[in-house]
Amino acid sequence: MASLAGRTGLVWDDGFVNYNLGPYHPLRPIRVKLTYDLIRSKEILKNEGVEVVKARTASRDEILLFHEDSYVKLVQQYSKNGSGLLDAGDTPAFKGCYEATSLVVGASLVGADSVMSGTLTHAFNPSGGLHHAHPERASGFCIFNDPAVVIAYLKLKYRIKRLVYLDIDAHHGDGVMYGYYDDPAVLDIDFHESGDYLFPGTGYPYETGKGDAEGLKLNIPLPPATGDHAYVEAFRQIVPDTVRKFRPEIILVQCGADGHLDDRLAHLRLTTNAYSEIVEEMHRLAHELCNGRLLLFGGGGYTLANVPRVWTVAFATLAGVKLDNEIPSDWAKEFRASAEEDPPQTLHDMPTNDAENVLRQVERVVSELRQNIAG
Repeated sequence: MASLAGRTGLVWDDGFVNYNLGPYHPLRPIRVKLTYDLIRSKEILKNEGVEVVKARTASRDEILLFHEDSYVKLVQQYSKNGSGLLDAGDTPAFKGCYEATSLVVGASLVGADSVMSGTLTHAFNPSGGLHHAHPERASGFCIFNDPAVVIAYLKLKYRIKRLVYLDIDAHHGDGVMYGYYDDPAVLDIDFHESGDYLFPGTGYPYETGKGDAEGLKLNIPLPPATGDHAYVEAFRQIVPDTVRKFRPEIILVQCGADGHLDDRLAHLRLTTNAYSEIVEEMHRLAHELCNGRLLLFGGGGYTLANVPRVWTVAFATLAGVKLDNEIPSDWAKEFRASAEEDPPQTLHDMPTNDAENVLRQVERVVSELRQNIAG
């Protein structure tokens, strides 16, 4: 296997906190700043081969690689006005929302360029992963869909013919899945809590792509209370072999932290251990198959004590940095002041166990997906 060495970049801009849907909205922008500061407090950025990369704002033309012109105009208008609903109510417009979401998209494009040019092997945009937005509309807190724009950008600029998009957010990444549903260049694998229980109500095992992309869209809807063991077992049964067979030129991972135990908007029971294992496996596959090229996005996550820990562990895994269990006191003070709640006590979690009925349900989902792909 190829060496796992390489340069790992954290794409950053203080303007990420401007993606702010309001003081009472569940998506709290402080989670991204707390992630950056925890990564810094754990001294990951002092390691050789780890660096911070400056984000940039995406151009209108870049956003139009995925989004429709009429919708982009609407966002620009609402952004100037500072009001208006961009969907049924989950995604309110705010003053400067066009600029704020264009920065998120631009940050993901910086990551893509850095990885494709070879200046970085891996890049992480913690503000990214806004996977619900559709070409013509906002959805689920997402104004522009940065992973979807990145996919179009990679295909156009770098002539990428095969890429893997793995989405482990608790919510189905519908904007990306249906945006590329008939595109054979994109192997889209999406683990999420079943749409029977959770927004957006999509992403079932029978949805496997269409036309030349038939069999390249894999949905793994999981029952509530799915924990580390059942989740990682399903992942290992499906992902490594499928990715190896596809032979991607780059791997994209949307790393939503809302699958974590006690998330306020979802019902899975993952811990930092599951995230670490999954990112580690995708890291290995990237080095084995595509010169290490891996782009990591943030995503959902609504319990502030969980999100920075999940993403710090994920970033450290990519950077090959082993972390102790300590929560730095300076970061704990910042957390208490900005989150107005008690900070987490440890960086890592104790593993969770799964009930027998959950294990059986997950096995059934995996079996159903396999039959649909084979058939």
